Parts: sequence; C-alpha cells; structure tokens
Amino acid sequence: MTDTVVDANRRIVREAFEAWQAGTGHPADLFAPEMTWRVEGRSRVAGDYAGRRAFVDAVLAPFARRFEGGVPFRPTAIHAIVADGDTVVVRWDGHGVASDGVAYDNAYAWFLRMRDGQVVHGVAFFDSVAFDELWDRVRP
Repeated sequence: MTDTVVDANRRIVREAFEAWQAGTGHPADLFAPEMTWRVEGRSRVAGDYAGRRAFVDAVLAPFARRFEGGVPFRPTAIHAIVADGDTVVVRWDGHGVASDGVAYDNAYAWFLRMRDGQVVHGVAFFDSVAFDELWDRVRP
C-alpha cells in the first residue's frame, strides 16, 4: 500500500467526519454496500452486521430516531485520525439531545478498513452503559 493511498484514506475519513460534524454528511456515506461492521462489547447492539443496509437498519437509523425533536447526534471532537495500511482509526466524541430532552454524550473509537475510498469493515468501541441507557430510555 502506498503512502498516497494511506493519506487518501485518512483524508476521506476526515472529510466525512467533518461533514457529519457540520450536519452536511452522514457516517454511512463512507460505507461500501457489502461492508461488515462489528460493535464490540455487550451493549444492546453488540455483534456483527453483514452489509451497510443491515447495520443502518438495525443500529444507525433507530439510534438517529431517538434524537428526533431534540438535537441530532454528531461528532463534537475528533481527537485523532490515524492511518496505517488500509486501516483508519478515528477516536472521537459525540453529543446529541434525545427526544426526551436528555443529553447523550459518548466517546468512540472506530477502526475502519478501507478499499477504494470506502469502508469495507468497521469495528466500533464506545461506552456501552451510556449507549444502553439511551437505547432503553428513548424508543424511536
């Protein structure tokens, strides 16, 4: 893998996160249709997802619906974007206000394996207690 590809992957991910942060993009814009995703840990959504549609339908869409009428969830701080080979790691914080008026804040680390400028495999780490509190408290 050339430095040019590594740098391009880092730039693509940074631009996607900045667009999401600005409210002009969505993280799924990065996902290849055939991508796989793993949520580590024991949260309500922990496990493996085969394909962008499966992950969006099971996790991202119901998560976003919990913020309808509140403040949309978005990255507030991008602490690091590190690229090595075909992998880009993003450590970031996010914030939103759920539809019940309660703020949701969490810290994330996403490990993204890239091919042709898209994520083909992702792994997410986050505070599952905070996530599960939101997931259980607010129904979409």
